[in-house]
Amino acid sequence: MRIVIKVGTSTLTHPTGRMDIRHVETLCKVLSDVKNAGHEIVLVSSGAIGMGVGKLNLRERPADMATKQAAAAVGQCELMYVYDQLFGTYNHTIAQILLTGEDLRDEHRHRNFSNTVERLLDLNVLPVINENDTVSTVEIGVGDNDTLGALVAVSVKADMLIILSDIDGLYTADPRREKSAELIAEVREITPAMRESAGGGGTALSTGGMATKLTAAGICMEAGTDMYILNGAQPLLIYEVLEGKRVGTRFIGRKTP
Repeated sequence: MRIVIKVGTSTLTHPTGRMDIRHVETLCKVLSDVKNAGHEIVLVSSGAIGMGVGKLNLRERPADMATKQAAAAVGQCELMYVYDQLFGTYNHTIAQILLTGEDLRDEHRHRNFSNTVERLLDLNVLPVINENDTVSTVEIGVGDNDTLGALVAVSVKADMLIILSDIDGLYTADPRREKSAELIAEVREITPAMRESAGGGGTALSTGGMATKLTAAGICMEAGTDMYILNGAQPLLIYEVLEGKRVGTRFIGRKTP
């Protein structure tokens, strides 16, 4: 199977912006093992700005674009260094691809991107994709890395997209506010009620939230690609998805006859 994994800032870092070493090490170990089993992995990783915030000892995510881009430039080096070290421990080679919105909108550039990913996978390389936060200027370009993950999954014709988040999946209401909220195991159609209950953004260091994940799910489902939301604090759940077990929330792609 070809699997796109999207990991958010909240999974990769502590609220301080410093790396959550335990989560990152476990994630890289699981993805290496899944790759050893014969699956193709593409990793869409947030975290550059968050890690830059920690590296620069800033007290919070910057509000101005110039400082965001500076933090991204610093954090991207840190992020790729860690990935290279951890995946290298399990004898896997990684490659970095930084995208802007135009790379996905322009047909020629989009085709070049898709061809590059295909060749990297042919060479048994694990592509690590992030938005080019150092040069993009429209939040920061694509809009958020949940949408980026969906666009990448569709572009590379992935069998599934797995979004690792700071929540177990999609609930009937915000579980942080309503104890009666129930996890929704499967979604075949995204309803207006789901979008209304999705609420706003994510954590102080991230830009996502359930609303962006529903947007990503809509892109995937329309293209016939399944999408899962799993709790990023438990990377071992990826094994359970591949074993066909019911975990997190599965958005079922619309398969054409």
